[in-house]
Amino acid sequence: MEIPLKAVVDEALVNCPSVKHVIVLHRSRCAVLMQPGRDHWWHDLMAHVSRACPPEPLDSEDPLYILYTSGTTGKPKGLVHTTGGYGVQTFLTSKYIFDLKDSDVYWCTADIGWVTGHSYVVYGPLANGATVLLYEGAPNAPDNSRFWQIIDDHQVTIFYTAPTAIRAFIKWGDEWVDKHKLDSLRLLGTVGEPINPETWMWYRDKIGHNRCPIVDTWWQTETGGIMVAPVPGAVPTKPGSATLPFFGIQPDVVTKEGNSVPLGHGGLLVVRKPWPSMARTIYGDPERFQKTYWSDVPGCYFTGDGARRDQDGYLWLMGRVDDVINVSGHRLGTMEVESALVSHPSVAEAAVVGRPDDMKGQAIVAFVTLEADAVKGNDGPEALAQLKNELKKWVGKEIGSLARPEEIRFAETLPKTRSGKIMRRLLRELATTGTVSGDTTTLEDFRVIAMLRESDEA
Repeated sequence: MEIPLKAVVDEALVNCPSVKHVIVLHRSRCAVLMQPGRDHWWHDLMAHVSRACPPEPLDSEDPLYILYTSGTTGKPKGLVHTTGGYGVQTFLTSKYIFDLKDSDVYWCTADIGWVTGHSYVVYGPLANGATVLLYEGAPNAPDNSRFWQIIDDHQVTIFYTAPTAIRAFIKWGDEWVDKHKLDSLRLLGTVGEPINPETWMWYRDKIGHNRCPIVDTWWQTETGGIMVAPVPGAVPTKPGSATLPFFGIQPDVVTKEGNSVPLGHGGLLVVRKPWPSMARTIYGDPERFQKTYWSDVPGCYFTGDGARRDQDGYLWLMGRVDDVINVSGHRLGTMEVESALVSHPSVAEAAVVGRPDDMKGQAIVAFVTLEADAVKGNDGPEALAQLKNELKKWVGKEIGSLARPEEIRFAETLPKTRSGKIMRRLLRELATTGTVSGDTTTLEDFRVIAMLRESDEA
C-alpha cells in the first residue's frame, strides 16, 4: 500500500508559508504533483553537488530538531532537542544497552519520524558506527512472517521493537515464527509502553529461543534517550520490569508532595536531577513546558507516569497516571487490569479505561482484541457473551473483585498513534459519551473509531 506523503505535505504547507522549498525523492511509481519553484526532485539536485560535505560547527545548545509528541494524552507538543547533550546520551545508551559490536546488524523497527526512530535508528547507532537495517514496509506484507524473514535474510543480531508489535505477533500465531531459524539474534529490546510479563516471556521464548537477553527500555520523547533499562550481562532482568536507571539518571517514585514512597508502594515517577538529552522547551510555548513538566512535583521533572519500586529497587512502570481508575474508593492502574486480561489465552491485546458510575465513582470498561484461534471458536453472539463473562471472572480471580470489568467490548484492533501507542483517551471518551470529539491528528487509522462505535451499537 502506497502512502501519498507528498499530498499530505502539500496540504500542510497551505498553513506553513515560511517553507520555501520541498525536496522530493522519487520512491514509488505513483503520480506526484510538483509545484514549480518550490518543489525539487532529489535526483536533479544530487546531479550537481559535490561528494564533499563538511559538517557545520554547532554549539552544544544549538537546536538539533523539534519533534512533536504522539498525542496519546492531548494535543501534540513540539519538544526542542539540542545538539550536544542529546548526542552524548543517545551514543552512550546505544553503546551499552544494546552492547553494540562491529559485527552487529542492528534493527529498530520504529517509524523513523518518531523519537525512537530519531534516537535509535539514526543518531545513537550511527554515532557508534553500527550497521543499521531500515525497513519501510508492514510486518504482515506479504504475510505475517515478514519480520522473521528479514531477520534470517540479513542475519540481524539486535532486534528492538514495541510491545504492541509483539502482541500482534502473538495474535497471528506461532506458526509464522516457527518457519524461521532466528539463530542470528543475540539481543532483544522493547520500547514504547510497559510490557506485560506474559508478552515478555513469549518474546524471550519464541523469538529469542531462551538465549537472548531482553532490554526493556523506559524513556520518552521528552527525555530524548533511554532512562531506565538493564545493561545486558550486568543487570539481571525480571519479566515486565524496566529494571534500573542508566548511568547518572536519578529517577524516584514519590507522592504529590515530592516525598519518596517506600519500596513496594506505587507513586509518581519523577527525575530528580538533569540529564544530557532532556528536552529544553516546547517550541513557541515555554510556559506550557514549565506547567506540563515542572509544576506538579516540587523540584522535579514529572514524567506523567506511575511506577513502583520492588524490594530490589527495580522499577515497574504502571502507565500514565491519568490512566488510573478509582473504583469504590480504590485506585487501580489500567496496566494491571490489562495485564490480567492479556494473560488469558484467548486475549491478544487489551486497553482498559474508566467511565463515570453513580455507584462506584468509576466503572471499568475493557476493549479487547482476541487471538485468531479464539475468534474462530467464539464467532457467535452466545459464544462471545460467554467469553465476556469468562474474562470478567478471570480478572476477578487474578486481581480481585474490584478490578472486574463492568463492560467488555471486543474489537478487531485498537486506536493507536503512528508510533504504536494505544490512544486510551479516545477509548475513554467513547466509553463515556459514545462518540469521539477530541484531537485525533495522530491517529494511525481513522476507521478504528468507526468500527468500535459500530461494535458497541451491535
